[in-house]
Amino acid sequence: MSYPSSVQAITISKTGGPEVIEKREIPFPKVAPNHLVVKVQYLGVNFIDTYYREGVYPVSGFPFVIGKEASGVVVALPTDESVLNNPDYKKRGYKEGSRVAVDYLGSHAEYASVPWNTVYVIPESVSTLTAVSALVQGLTAISFMEEAYNVQKGDIILIHTVAGGLGLLMTQLAKSRGATVIGTTSTPEKAALAKANGTDHVILYKSEDTVARVLELTNGEGVHAIFDGVGKDTFESDLIMIRRKGTIVSVGNASGTVPPFAPIRLVQKNVKLLRPTMNNYTYTPAEVLYYGNALFSLLANGTLKTQVFKEYPFTTEGVKQAQIDLTSGKTTGKLVIKVSD
Repeated sequence: MSYPSSVQAITISKTGGPEVIEKREIPFPKVAPNHLVVKVQYLGVNFIDTYYREGVYPVSGFPFVIGKEASGVVVALPTDESVLNNPDYKKRGYKEGSRVAVDYLGSHAEYASVPWNTVYVIPESVSTLTAVSALVQGLTAISFMEEAYNVQKGDIILIHTVAGGLGLLMTQLAKSRGATVIGTTSTPEKAALAKANGTDHVILYKSEDTVARVLELTNGEGVHAIFDGVGKDTFESDLIMIRRKGTIVSVGNASGTVPPFAPIRLVQKNVKLLRPTMNNYTYTPAEVLYYGNALFSLLANGTLKTQVFKEYPFTTEGVKQAQIDLTSGKTTGKLVIKVSD
């Protein structure tokens, strides 16, 4: 097909605060022979967007197109015959007109040209809005709770920022596996949302002693696993709240990265500490297919339910506000940007 010569995209020309975000016109993305081209409908806003914007994660050059989560419709298939004949490619069932969700850095634009292996076909029972609301966080929840720490019936786990998009999905998934969930959040309103999504015990960390409450709830033993997206501000208390032979999964760094520490500190309780990234669990074509099928199956049968906090406009100010709101600690559920119908 013929493409427009340029597209509107969300970019940064340097690292910094939200003020560096700019919607600008850029050349149509390069279409490699192994790429699918997607006309974008929705963008998902994630903390990782802010890490690239701030320079916590390195960028390849400027102007840099931010974002790694989108949904829309396939408008062109790969042209590489070896790809089209690849058994793993054929299993996906891509077609022009397929509704898909994309996990690929630099996808926050009107069109995205992306490697086929990063594209998930959306089943008929799931909307493109639901898909973009669940893709990155849902894949993270499932892969982390299967591989980083395999949540089992009878486990007691702690989820920090339990009312956020990832926290709510992790809670729903952990409850479906038979675990008891303790969650931390900041306000009574967020606590009510967390409880409505299955959290057994919610700790308001601004007014309660999180460590004391967790130890009280676990008879002094601590929890089997902690999923911590806060980072610097909660790591020291994690080491107290984890039980012997427990697992701390460092999910993110909303408060900043965890400072260097001596690994010998893990000896006291034989603690396992992981800092995984979802994309190393969804790396091979088989893994992408497995976790994609798992996610959309759980969405279709109602085990996982997304909560959209707000839809923002596809403008400079809209994206700035979305990132400001995300990092303010005031939001719940998922933040999305609407690009087109």
